[in-house]
Amino acid sequence: MTINLKENERVDCLQRKGYRIIQNPEKFCFGMDAVLLSDFAHVKAGEKALDIGTGTGIIPILMEARYGGGHFTGLEIQEESADMAERSVALNRLEDKITIVTGDIKEAEAIFEAASFDVITCNPPYMIGQHGLTNPEEPKAIARHEIKCTLEDIIAKSARLLVPGGKFYMVHRPFRLAEIMNCMSRYRIEPKRMRLVYPYVDKEPNMVLIEGARGGKPRMTVEKPLIVYEKHGVYTQEILDIYGETDA
Repeated sequence: MTINLKENERVDCLQRKGYRIIQNPEKFCFGMDAVLLSDFAHVKAGEKALDIGTGTGIIPILMEARYGGGHFTGLEIQEESADMAERSVALNRLEDKITIVTGDIKEAEAIFEAASFDVITCNPPYMIGQHGLTNPEEPKAIARHEIKCTLEDIIAKSARLLVPGGKFYMVHRPFRLAEIMNCMSRYRIEPKRMRLVYPYVDKEPNMVLIEGARGGKPRMTVEKPLIVYEKHGVYTQEILDIYGETDA
């Protein structure tokens, strides 16, 4: 298939089913958090999944490769990122499995029907306030800071879009964990499973993976820690497995 690349774009291999993704390093490229979320989340056969803030479509593409599922929708507010996502979907011939929608999660009710998804995933902006911001409209700033939407926007809209018992999966930063749990509970997305990610075994965690269920009963499982590096520059075997680098 002919690849139509724009200025500064490149095509990266995803180590899963031969899938590839179009990215622009001048704008924003997916990170480990997206890969870990696609492994932590789960979609069953026939289920409909929504990825909020899909960027270039990395999470739907990886989850389709890993689980198959029913149908995936990626919602992205930035037109340039959504365009790359659409071209990546076409590049992998996944048009029947993945749909990219350009839109704002705050207008979700006008875009999607209520209770229309079995699974929602989100790798949201982590930062609040003005810390580290230069131009707040730059793609990287929008991806990292709560400029276009807040944590509450994401959780509130997810609660409306999930079917009863539907699963919500998110990757975030541990320093906001109390806020995350409180917000999920307020919107009746009961926290059910959590895993902390540590860069090294003797360092503090820098990511948290969370699963919630709409209307679920109170009971949460805390999984064993996920360690990223054995030593500087050397991934643990579990990280290699998640990336698919040991696939036959």
